[in-house]
Amino acid sequence: MKEYRIKRHRLQTVHSTNSFLRELNGGDASFDMELATTEFQTAGRGQKGNSWESEKSKNLLFSILLHPVYVQPSKQFCISEAIALAVVKSLKEIVAEESVAKDFSVKWPNDIYWKNKKIAGILIENELFGSTIRDCIVGVGININQQIFLSDAPNPVSLYNILGVNTNVEEVLDAIIKQFVANVSMIENGQTALLHKEYMDSLFRRRGIYPYRDADSEFMATIKDVREDGRLILIDSDDKERIYEFKEVAIVL
Repeated sequence: MKEYRIKRHRLQTVHSTNSFLRELNGGDASFDMELATTEFQTAGRGQKGNSWESEKSKNLLFSILLHPVYVQPSKQFCISEAIALAVVKSLKEIVAEESVAKDFSVKWPNDIYWKNKKIAGILIENELFGSTIRDCIVGVGININQQIFLSDAPNPVSLYNILGVNTNVEEVLDAIIKQFVANVSMIENGQTALLHKEYMDSLFRRRGIYPYRDADSEFMATIKDVREDGRLILIDSDDKERIYEFKEVAIVL
């Protein structure tokens, strides 16, 4: 595996780490990636403009800027798989106890869950140049040591809530970056099929039939696959295939 050069930006407070990296206009060309971390975001964002609650100095907030020109835009979901797997694998390693670690999973497309609760969110923003992805910013928020959540988010959980003790935030970050770099190396080496298999094996409610809701109705279905562009393929109880973009369908918890 090649050595990736990573430039670190340590920020006390910032509007959002994704926005900070985007304002670098491509960043420093002498580095493969740039990493921005902060203790507090004044305008942390989730998917589709949702906000992200995080108590100051309690959690892990970071973004990574990379330049995956080797990924076709139509197949960009492999980057989402790479970071989601990096987070879920690292959390399992940190927790160590199998009876607890086994309950971490990836809820399509890239939320990280413990049992039926959300511990981490991921926001990916791509900038295209012709037929390539020139810049990709991967933003991650993970609930580490926060004990109480005040927002109206329906199901947050932190590592502290799970373990009952504080966890070293930098150790979690180091584990995730190491795993993410390994996953990106797999993509560069054409091993996206293996990465996808690992992603599918890590999916929340991967096996069995569960309730889903789309714009028309609630129905029962099982996960068949996730396409290279990130669309979810379900098979409903009538054996009909249904294909959805993000936010077009929701798992009923």
